[in-house]
Amino acid sequence: MFLQQLVNGVALGSVYALIALGYTMVYGIITLINFAHGEIFMVGAFIGLLLVSYFKVNVFVAIIGAMIFCMIMGVLIELIAYRALRKSSRLSALISAIGVSIFLSSLALMVFGADAKGFPDGAFPVRQIHVGSADISTLQILIIGVSAVLMMGLEFIVQKTKIGKAMRATSEDYNTSALMGINVNRVISFTFALGSALAAAGGVLVGVLFNAVSFNMGLMAGLKAFAAAVLGGIGSIPGAMLGGLLLGVSEVFGVAIGYSSYRDAIAFTILVLVLLVKPTGLLGQKITKKV
Repeated sequence: MFLQQLVNGVALGSVYALIALGYTMVYGIITLINFAHGEIFMVGAFIGLLLVSYFKVNVFVAIIGAMIFCMIMGVLIELIAYRALRKSSRLSALISAIGVSIFLSSLALMVFGADAKGFPDGAFPVRQIHVGSADISTLQILIIGVSAVLMMGLEFIVQKTKIGKAMRATSEDYNTSALMGINVNRVISFTFALGSALAAAGGVLVGVLFNAVSFNMGLMAGLKAFAAAVLGGIGSIPGAMLGGLLLGVSEVFGVAIGYSSYRDAIAFTILVLVLLVKPTGLLGQKITKKV
């Protein structure tokens, strides 16, 4: 039973981590909380659903398609809603982010309706693998495996590529990076694209896991992912991964011991307790203002 709940928690936490990475990367570079990020997760889920339902592609192709679509959308959101406000007050950028969030959720409501949509039967063949007394779903293994590959890919990009080096430099000192010849606009656009792609993958995986995609699914998932980013240390990529996994495992075990009514409160309770002890999060460091 413990193993089964642990796998459930890691699968859910892996999705939280994918979304949290988008929050933490953007904040680490331009100290902006992109509150529209949860809606990008939602749009990714709908794109994956459309690809599977109408174009009859498999889940892996749907994930790639949703990632590409949301990468473009993330770049456009940064260009239209945030770039002109980059040197304005943080309140202006926050209001803009909330506006984009409301726009995307309202648009999804108009296009897809209020009822949750499910993936067609057989979108991903689910089998149960018996490990001792535990039953582990192949779908859970898929989520953990895809999430792990994406997170390792992100780590490779950030640590081993030229654009990754530019991201780390811009995160350390925005103005000096620009003076040294780094195209900070390109770096920021790439960061939005990368975070949006991860959120889109998470949206498709959650849609398949719960067999439900709805216009408001990004709200709570986005809030929990933001909590995971803050828990791990906002601006820290390893922190976002750790925070997401901790929240997912804690939530699943909380439900397992009979606190299902408080499922959504568990993440934020843990967040408050950790921040009381370590205000910067588990792996976070104080971030200086970039702009």
